[in-house]
Amino acid sequence: MKYWPLLLLSLLPLWVQALEVGERLAPWTLLDQFDQAYSLDSHTQTLLVARSMDGAKLVDAALQGQPKGYLEARHAVFVADIQRMPRLVAKMFAVPAMRAYSYRVMLDRDGRVAPRYPGAVDKVLWLQLKDGQLLDQHEYATAAQLREALEKAGP
Repeated sequence: MKYWPLLLLSLLPLWVQALEVGERLAPWTLLDQFDQAYSLDSHTQTLLVARSMDGAKLVDAALQGQPKGYLEARHAVFVADIQRMPRLVAKMFAVPAMRAYSYRVMLDRDGRVAPRYPGAVDKVLWLQLKDGQLLDQHEYATAAQLREALEKAGP
């Protein structure tokens, strides 16, 4: 019985990190696959977050065949959490392969950004923003669902 308070206190950080509608997202800056910096600003309307390779593959499949600038035209930004990827693998193989993509990938190499946005590891988290504040959030488990949502968010 005396372990319940300890258990509840250990779960407190999970509740504290939950995003609420109307909450302003803290600014951050990440490098993309070309080592170009991007800072979250008030112009971003959609933030896509993938916490795993499975999530990143969903985004890639949803964007197949789309022209360069497709995400930018929708004021969307894609963040890939690659903190669990071995650095040598990222440097030698994964990031160079990403340079062939027709879209930018903001790489969260140290887990400073993606953990701020709770969601399922195998899905893509969609955060809908206005002037830096959270309007709505969704999770997508298939590329078809994500592609449809991106089409509806058209320029």
